Amino acid sequence: MMPSLEEAQRFLGLAKADLAAFELLAANPGIRRAIAFFHAQQAVEKCLKAILFARGVEFHRTHDLLQLAGNIEATGIALPYQAESLLKLNPFAVELRYDDQIIPRLSDEEASEIANRTLAWAEALVAKAQ
Repeated sequence: MMPSLEEAQRFLGLAKADLAAFELLAANPGIRRAIAFFHAQQAVEKCLKAILFARGVEFHRTHDLLQLAGNIEATGIALPYQAESLLKLNPFAVELRYDDQIIPRLSDEEASEIANRTLAWAEALVAKAQ
């Protein structure tokens, strides 16, 4: 994907929408956790891509949060948490959307913390790039 600051801003907007969807769905006990967590994963994914766009880093299309985080770390930017935190959200991109598999141990609060922290960090980095 080709980098650009405009694309970074667009992806931050998409991330905010996914985060809002996660929060709404997570508050509803009738919604499967995998559906809610999918939106937390998507918010984080879009934040990571926004940083790559803002930094001018080309990357391949992927849903793998660890790969995206590795691309960011390769530019010398440290993540705001241990990369292993992303392992908890990674399965929700594809695998757990279409199945009733056992969901990895992840609480609504932990998913919210990862997504909100990533958004705040990404917004600061994108703003700095402008």
